[in-house]
Amino acid sequence: MIKNNVSKLIATLLVSAVLNGCATTGPAAPPDQRAASDPWEPMNRQIEAFNTTFDRATLKPLAKGYNKILPTFARRGVSNFFDNLGTPAVALNNFLQGKGRAGFSDIGRLILNSTIGIGGLFDVGTGMGLAQHDEDFGQTLAVWGVSDGPYFVIPLFGPSTVRDALMTPLDIMSNPLFWYENSSVRDKLRILRLIDTRSRILKAEGFLESSNDRYITLRESYLQNRNYKIHDGDPPVDDDFYDDFLDE
Repeated sequence: MIKNNVSKLIATLLVSAVLNGCATTGPAAPPDQRAASDPWEPMNRQIEAFNTTFDRATLKPLAKGYNKILPTFARRGVSNFFDNLGTPAVALNNFLQGKGRAGFSDIGRLILNSTIGIGGLFDVGTGMGLAQHDEDFGQTLAVWGVSDGPYFVIPLFGPSTVRDALMTPLDIMSNPLFWYENSSVRDKLRILRLIDTRSRILKAEGFLESSNDRYITLRESYLQNRNYKIHDGDPPVDDDFYDDFLDE
C-alpha cells in the first residue's frame, strides 16, 4: 500500500509539475550581480528553458483547446469542483496558522459547496459571505518562521523555493484525489485538473512577452506573490526600497 502511494505521488509530481513552466531563458547574471534570493540562477535558467519547451509541446496546446471547446460556465464549474476538493487542506493550514475564524469559514464553504453546490460545481459559499482562501503548507511554515531558502526551478514543476518545494509532496497528499482508489477515474480527474489549471493562467502569460527578461519577471512575480499570500495580502513594508527611492 505504501509503495502504491509513493508511486502515485511520483506520478502526480511528474504530471502536475508542468503548470508553471511558462518562461524562457536568457544569459545568467554574473555571480556578483545575482539576486540574493537566486544564487543558482544559471542552473535555474536551464531548467526553466526545459520546462518551457515541455509545456509548450504538451499542456499549453491542450489548455488552449480546452478553452475553445468548453463554454465559460462549464470551465467555471470544473474549476469550482477542484477548488472545493482543496478546501480541507486550506482549512487545515488556516488552523495551523492560528487563523481559526478563516478555518471554520473554509469548513462552512466545504459543506455548502459540496451539498447545495452539487459536489462543488457551484460556488455557493462566496455568495453567502464565506470568502475563498488560498493556503498551503509552505505558507504555514513561513508563518511559523521558516525562511524561504534559495529560489530554484524544479524540473517539470516550475518556480519554487526550498521551503515551498519541501512542502509540495504534503500539499499533493492532502488533496482527497490523491487517495481515491479508482485509478481510472482518479487519473482522468488529474488530467482534467491539470488542463483546467493551465487554462486559467493562459491570459496571465501576456505580460511575459513584453518583458526584457522573462526569467527574472517570472521569478520576481512568484516571490512577490508568495510574500503577498503569506501575509494575507498585507506584506510588510520594504524599508530598503524606500531608502533607495529617497536616495535617488
